Amino acid sequence: MHAAIGIIELSSIAAGFKVQDAMIKAAEVEVAIARSICPGKYLIVLGGKVANVSSSLEVGRRLAAGFLVDTLYLAHIDQRVLPALSGCVAVPENPRALGIIETFSAASCIEAADAAIKAAQVTLLRVHAAMAIGGKGFLLLSGDVTAVQTAVEAGCQRIKENATLVNREVISGASRELFQEYL
Repeated sequence: MHAAIGIIELSSIAAGFKVQDAMIKAAEVEVAIARSICPGKYLIVLGGKVANVSSSLEVGRRLAAGFLVDTLYLAHIDQRVLPALSGCVAVPENPRALGIIETFSAASCIEAADAAIKAAQVTLLRVHAAMAIGGKGFLLLSGDVTAVQTAVEAGCQRIKENATLVNREVISGASRELFQEYL
């Protein structure tokens, strides 16, 4: 379990490897995700103790130079976000509604997911961070209609200032087939 996560998106894959190495060496952190993402960017998600992640992220920002696309620091991330990033969440037996938030960046998608899951009693099914979708991100959550609406609104409000929201939808009475993309 991580108390905090730090995220850096870079426009250079080579710079991504260099920044990742320096961030790992800077403090005791654990790599949650480190990979190339569309379109030719590099994503680093590190977790650990609050102070360690903060220190590591600062080193990453300094080294990123002109390649920094986005950065995010979440000091008290909800522990349900990380399993959704790795696709380890089961679809509930009777999902009554499906909520979707689509963003322009992976970091903003994770930020929206954290806000959404904290706002209402929903199941965060998936946080898809930029792979094979042109660098965008999207999240899927389910629950009763009111809870899903509340969660989607909270996630969108969190990223409102950085203007990275592409779209959002709440589908009440979502058919089971909609979850096939998830499975």
